[in-house]
Amino acid sequence: MPRPGFDPELKAGLAVVGGMFPPTVTPELVEFMRASYAAPPMDDVFAARRIDVREVSFPGHGGDEITAAVLRSADVDGPRPAVLYAHSGGLMFGDKFSGLDLCLDWVTDLGVVLVTVDYRLAPEHPDPYAREDMYAALEWLARNTDDLSVRSDRLLVAGASAGGGLAAGLALAARDRGGPRLCGQVLDYPMLDDRGTTPSTDQFDGVGVWDRVSNETGWQAVLGDRRGGPEVSPFIAPARASDLSGLPPAFIDVGAAEIFRDEAMAYANGIWRAGGDAELHVWSGAFHACDIFAPHTSVGRSMISTRNRWVEKILAD
Repeated sequence: MPRPGFDPELKAGLAVVGGMFPPTVTPELVEFMRASYAAPPMDDVFAARRIDVREVSFPGHGGDEITAAVLRSADVDGPRPAVLYAHSGGLMFGDKFSGLDLCLDWVTDLGVVLVTVDYRLAPEHPDPYAREDMYAALEWLARNTDDLSVRSDRLLVAGASAGGGLAAGLALAARDRGGPRLCGQVLDYPMLDDRGTTPSTDQFDGVGVWDRVSNETGWQAVLGDRRGGPEVSPFIAPARASDLSGLPPAFIDVGAAEIFRDEAMAYANGIWRAGGDAELHVWSGAFHACDIFAPHTSVGRSMISTRNRWVEKILAD
């Protein structure tokens, strides 16, 4: 099937990316990916940027303890906006610091208190663990705004890839459950639909980062035999939601050269049809998560700066 090409600058970096993140992730590669995609030590990064890190724990799904990190600039005080962050990794790998470099400007430049969560991973912990761990984190954050010196009127959820899907699910769950009021949601190239029926899903098979088979591997690990069937919650697969009204403003970005292009565009369109607020960016020639893997490129820099400007706007008084 014909497909959009990769940006030349990004294409040059794909060979390097493939060494740590192969285009096709099968179940046999999950343990390799857990080692390969684990975040490097971050202490020096945090120290250089004067970010204080507080490790916390609280009950997740089923009452089991989960952990998170609270990041705050050492140069700000008083109540600050907060972002609850869900990491990438196909719901099968990654940790609370995976891909977090892209959010650190929010802490240092915008004074955000960033809460990033080690939600539990499939296949050992299938649905509803990840989404309910994240919802428990949202409720914990809302209960502890005074202790964390966080503004209760400036709570934003964010995530990348699988984490973007979790962030979208959080916004839906908070609406439907009468939960904490959110001021925005950042959905970076989000993993929204377990059904895998869009044209872009078929266009990127064996190329780029996170292809059709990888996506099937992730959804199968999370949903098992429910994948593609009628009994899937929109809180884990937000594309399943029939009503996208009443949601907080959304920032959605995605590459034109990746499988999530069409489902991200459809989600933004659904928000608009319901009368909501969404800002959509489709980046020409961009492969999945290219801003994580190639932040130095022109496209990567543009993605990061555009996202940062939106977050600054939403969190402003």
